Amino acid sequence: MFGQMQYRNVNALFNAHLAQRTPLIAAHRGTGLGNVQENTADAVEAALRQGADMVEFDVVRSVDGVFFLLHDGYERHAFDLDVDLRTLRAEEIRALRYRWTRHDAPVTELGAVFERFRGEVLFNVDRSWWYWDDLLPFADRYDMAGQLVLKSPVEAVWLEKLRRHPVKYPFIPMARSLADVDAVLGDPDVNLVGVELLAIGEDDALARPSVVRDLHGAGLVCLLNALNLANGVPLFAGHDDHTSVFGDPDDGWGWLMEHGADIIQTDWPDLLARYRQQVRGTLPRQYHRRSEPAARARRTG
Repeated sequence: MFGQMQYRNVNALFNAHLAQRTPLIAAHRGTGLGNVQENTADAVEAALRQGADMVEFDVVRSVDGVFFLLHDGYERHAFDLDVDLRTLRAEEIRALRYRWTRHDAPVTELGAVFERFRGEVLFNVDRSWWYWDDLLPFADRYDMAGQLVLKSPVEAVWLEKLRRHPVKYPFIPMARSLADVDAVLGDPDVNLVGVELLAIGEDDALARPSVVRDLHGAGLVCLLNALNLANGVPLFAGHDDHTSVFGDPDDGWGWLMEHGADIIQTDWPDLLARYRQQVRGTLPRQYHRRSEPAARARRTG
């Protein structure tokens, strides 16, 4: 079991997934292939159908307090407009349409994702910490504490918000140093279930195998990134998606798995799921969306 014993009930879904297969595959912003836009409900659906065990998404808030899925700073790419969603009213955001998608797709509201995927889907909620004073009470209304794994930088202001909030969402902070790891260990008021380690090179202190062993010894998972971001900065010592897709996956995803990753974040969930099955014999999660009446009956039955 990962996490503190006092939070075992809220962490039950997270631990159930880890008991079935490791590493878990976290799809970065869902799967935006073809003309499906990332950070949308369709991207979440596509990621799950491609074998993802967890879906990461980003959050923005309109100036009048409505939450949407989008990575701020990507508005020009998404809409071919020089806008900042955080400065627009909700009605203005709802009127926007993505450039490269099917059926004239609008921006996805966070509440719509919560309604559509309540049940057994794990989400990694990124770039939301600025809004936690309002976002956490908003999420409370959906009774999804076990599904929402929060993340943030290791900063006192964000940790204090988690301490004060009565619903103890699972938390995996982003650590850039050994001091960050030490700062989050052993806090009884934060539901720490793991740590995301960020290391530029193999000589980085966080890339030492002993760090992962220490996390496991403390009952915590290790999340490692295979992502290749536009800025070109390695997220974990260069053992990444590009290495895995265009070179030898043993040097990318395989290296991360051997290093002890319990969760790998990727932009290629289908290929990683196939590779994981090849080397670990672990079948990908089979996701079949229930009809809405069936899903509603399950939630209320």
